[in-house]
Amino acid sequence: QVQLVESGGGLVQAGGSLTLSCAASGSIFTIAAMGWYRQAPGKQRELVATMTNGGSTNYADSVKDRFTISRDNAKNTVYLQMNSLKPEDTAVYECNARVDYPGEYDYWGQGTQVTVSS
Repeated sequence: QVQLVESGGGLVQAGGSLTLSCAASGSIFTIAAMGWYRQAPGKQRELVATMTNGGSTNYADSVKDRFTISRDNAKNTVYLQMNSLKPEDTAVYECNARVDYPGEYDYWGQGTQVTVSS
């Protein structure tokens, strides 16, 4: 079992920055990758950024060059640094942990609201 707790969401002005954090606990040795997804009203959940244990990253085209995913192994925490925020970035941001052993499974945090005002 993996538990994920997100923090750092809030209200920010367009063009501003915000950093989200996600602390993992439990069977963290089973985590193969972590990432961030988001879901806005009326939209399907979409990938924002992911990072494998090997350091490989993947970003949505809409956030490339604006968002940066990083990890602090000592704190078992993954971060999402969001710069140049736009109103269309408004969504509930959800932390994800991908477990590949003994089988593929996704754990999700409860989400943190990010609202970007114009």
